[in-house]
Amino acid sequence: MQTRKKYIFLTFLASWLLLFSFGGHQLRRFAFFSGRKAEARRNWPRWTDRSLLKNFADPKELQSDGDPSLPSPRARRAARLSVYKNSRCRMETCFDFSRCEKHGFKVFTYPRERDQPLSESYGKILTSIERSRYYTPNPEEACLFILSIDTLDRDHLSGQYVRNVDEKIRSFPLWNGGRNHLIFNLYSGTWPNYTEDLGFDIGQAILAKASFYTESFRPGFDISIPLFSKDHPQRGGERGWLYQDSIQPKKKYLLVFKGKRYLTGIGSGTRNALHHIHNGKDIISLTTCKHGKDWEKHKDTRCDKDNVDYEKFDYQELLHNSTFCIVPRGRRLGSFRFLEALQAACIPVLLSDGWELPFAEAIDWGKAAVVGSERLLLQVPSAVRCIHPERVLAFQQQTQFLWDAYFSSVDKIVHTTLEIIKDRLLPHRSRSRFLWNTLPGGLLALPDFSTHPGDFPFYYLQRGSSPSEKFTAFIRAVSLTSSPSQPILRLIQAISGSQYCAQILVLWSCEKPPPPSGKWPQTAVPLTVIQGRRKLSDRFFPYTAIQTDAVLSLDEHTSLSTSEVDFAFVVWRSFPERIVGFPTRSHFWDAEQRRWGYTSKWTNELSIVLTAAAFYHRYLAGEGPAGRGARPHPAPPPCSLPRYYHNLFTEYLPAGLRELVDGLTACEDILMNVLVATVTKLPPIKVTQRKQHKETVPQQVGCKRGDVGTPPAGERSPSPPRSPPAKVKGTAGAAGSRRFSQRQDCLNQLVDWFGYMPLVSSQLRLDPVLFKDQVSVLRKKYPRLEKP
Repeated sequence: MQTRKKYIFLTFLASWLLLFSFGGHQLRRFAFFSGRKAEARRNWPRWTDRSLLKNFADPKELQSDGDPSLPSPRARRAARLSVYKNSRCRMETCFDFSRCEKHGFKVFTYPRERDQPLSESYGKILTSIERSRYYTPNPEEACLFILSIDTLDRDHLSGQYVRNVDEKIRSFPLWNGGRNHLIFNLYSGTWPNYTEDLGFDIGQAILAKASFYTESFRPGFDISIPLFSKDHPQRGGERGWLYQDSIQPKKKYLLVFKGKRYLTGIGSGTRNALHHIHNGKDIISLTTCKHGKDWEKHKDTRCDKDNVDYEKFDYQELLHNSTFCIVPRGRRLGSFRFLEALQAACIPVLLSDGWELPFAEAIDWGKAAVVGSERLLLQVPSAVRCIHPERVLAFQQQTQFLWDAYFSSVDKIVHTTLEIIKDRLLPHRSRSRFLWNTLPGGLLALPDFSTHPGDFPFYYLQRGSSPSEKFTAFIRAVSLTSSPSQPILRLIQAISGSQYCAQILVLWSCEKPPPPSGKWPQTAVPLTVIQGRRKLSDRFFPYTAIQTDAVLSLDEHTSLSTSEVDFAFVVWRSFPERIVGFPTRSHFWDAEQRRWGYTSKWTNELSIVLTAAAFYHRYLAGEGPAGRGARPHPAPPPCSLPRYYHNLFTEYLPAGLRELVDGLTACEDILMNVLVATVTKLPPIKVTQRKQHKETVPQQVGCKRGDVGTPPAGERSPSPPRSPPAKVKGTAGAAGSRRFSQRQDCLNQLVDWFGYMPLVSSQLRLDPVLFKDQVSVLRKKYPRLEKP
């Protein structure tokens, strides 16, 4: 028995010895692995030679960059997805297209309740919609619905947070689970995690949101919008800082940042690391800890020095003098700095991982911004240095275009959002990314006109095409033409003699029927009479009878020769996007009355070409009234081709502006000039004319004999007067003074609606070669221009 115990003991001891000899090393590694790993992590980085390789970050600082209270990425993702119970919504599954079939794309805003709080920014959004051409006060006609409840700020610590939204929206009979609804939001979530929780169930509503995470963004359904401040202008907005004559060959700074540094919490990691790229020369990166109530509580060793350096530089000066601007994430993904950089032509360098960029469905941000990674911050300086100067200039130009086209006002942000949704309704007629990312932009390139760039006057040069070689003369008649001696008959004869004239249309704006066909002159081109609605805006209505790119707009009392018309048309073919014509006017700022002034003085400055005699491009979307009372030539068949500026005038402008035009005498040509200047950012072009052109003031719609008065000297004449019409005495002078005053009132009301003065002044007049030279008239191409 003793021997057996002895053998058992020896066997057990031998087993332990063998285990310790062959597996002890692995056991020791297993026992101390976690401790060594933690120790290594605490002591990282451990350089082999600190004198050769400089340590840019203190180990303690690296350990404090993270916040252990923050949730993991998986937890954050789960929190975001829990907000959107209909995360798989698409237009095909969560949008009722049938509501948009009968009345088109119309938007209804819920009535505002008296006791319902409304922030300034949300009030601007609702105003933008209600002033737009999309708005309808009838919910039965609506395709899209907008809540009157302010949903912009969903941070429950904010004073603008609206409570019990769920209960309120469920009581709305039109809510229908959020179907066909659009919800705007700028701020979501709160400290410390800033999740995307809105505090209510959006259901199947489309979400237009700032600081959108790509993981929770529903492609083709939601829309990412920029974060804008409450001071962002309602309409118009300031222009970009990059002017044609102010492009610096090389700016003082390459890369700049000046902003807050978060000491703890989400977003602190990126901003805490920005000081590593600061070199004090061409790269300026300044941060301050001095913000918030308890910043001193979390203050670190860098704060005092950072705060001192922060005050040495002016933020606006840095924007003006830098090529690139760092746009890091804040507590949320987006920041005001993004729009500030765009306006300043400072190319944004985005450091906000997971951010769905604003309007990325339409805008190609690869042409205007540098998208970086928060983890590769130290590579940003070398990356921007490698960008070629020509590409840098292209980036800067694109920032100015995007700022002016889509971001300079609340109106443009809201309208861009609505136009993107409208494009989704008819994908086969939606704008291409080329139209969205090229002047004049998607808001002015209406798909109802065309989706092919070659049909627009702006892209002829880029697409290698040119406008048609013929024009349509469009004459507005408001008085009886019972005898061949009337000026309109002489005008028709002169216009029909042009080698470029394709047809003549007479817009009859009288209650009485037009004269019989025997009273009209014989012409070599088709002449068609169209019955108008007796409104001043009728001349810009999209009539299907217009089949050419060029439209020559004329008043019945205009006096032009064939040579004048031929030369003006040749000039227009070189500038098809502009208004080219004869009678000009100009605007100026009246400092005493603090309003814009309108003058017909004969000066070197011009900014308006009156549509009494002017060429412009067509722009039609739908069919207009059919022609009637034509001469022996039949009325042209309806044409499916569009006419550009007619389309913009009728479809782009809201009904309120057209009503303004109809209520004020001689306001329609000012509105057309303002519209074209808004689109092109260019002045009109004046062409050569004979000096003596006298016209009467065209009456409104009565068309009775004796209603037509003597005009102020040249008010509607292609020859500008040397003094304002207001100084003309007599009955005719009084009528002219009223018209002049109405024009000035019209100009100021248009400026108020657009939010800025779109008109551009010019001193250019184009004359034929050898015009007024001491050369025989017989050797000149347009000899009749110099004959009395």
